[in-house]
Amino acid sequence: MKAGRTRKSAVKRQTRETDIRLALHLDGRGQTEIETGVPFMDHMLTLFAVHGFFDLTIKASGDTEVDDHHTVEDLGICLGQAFKEALGNFGAIKRYGLAAVPMDETLVRATCDFSNRPYLYYGVRISDQKVGRFDTALVQEFLRALSLHGGLTLHIEVVHGENTHHILEAIFKALGRCLDQASSIEPRLSGPLSSKGSL
Repeated sequence: MKAGRTRKSAVKRQTRETDIRLALHLDGRGQTEIETGVPFMDHMLTLFAVHGFFDLTIKASGDTEVDDHHTVEDLGICLGQAFKEALGNFGAIKRYGLAAVPMDETLVRATCDFSNRPYLYYGVRISDQKVGRFDTALVQEFLRALSLHGGLTLHIEVVHGENTHHILEAIFKALGRCLDQASSIEPRLSGPLSSKGSL
C-alpha cells in the first residue's frame, strides 16, 4: 500500500433484480447514510459501520415485492467488492481480526482473515425464521456473498444466545469490529502479511 493512499471505494451494481450504489471509507468515524429498501438491513448495516468506524453510504432498491433475498445477497456482493477495492493487494494491513461481542444473554465471536481465500463458517442456530418481516436465513446469504467477493475467510459463531434479535445485532457488531481490526494499517509492513510475499 502506498503511503497516504486514501482507503475509499465506490461500487455500483445494477441487475434486473437490484440497483445498488455503495461508498465505503475504511478510515472513517462510523457515519452512515443507508437506505436499502430492507429496513432490518438498514439497522444491521448501521450497527456494522458504527462499531467498525467505517463511513458507509448505501442507496439500494430491489424486487422486495418478491422477497428480500436478491437485495440482501447483492448488498453482500457490493460490500465485499468495496472492501477489496479499498484494500488493494491487502498490503500493509493487520490481515487478521477477532472480536467477541456480548449483548445481554448473547455472546457472538467473529474471526476473519483478508486472505484472498474466501470461506464462510456460519456457526449460528436461530430458532426464529423471522424478525419482524425479515427472513433470518438471509444473514448467512449476506455473509457468504461478502466473504466471496471480499476475498475474506470469515468465521461467525454464537457462543450462546436466545433472543434472535440480540443474536443478529451481535453478529453485525462483531463483524464490524473484526473487519476494522483486520483492515487496520500495520506500519511495519509494506506489502501483504505473508511469508510468501503475496496472497
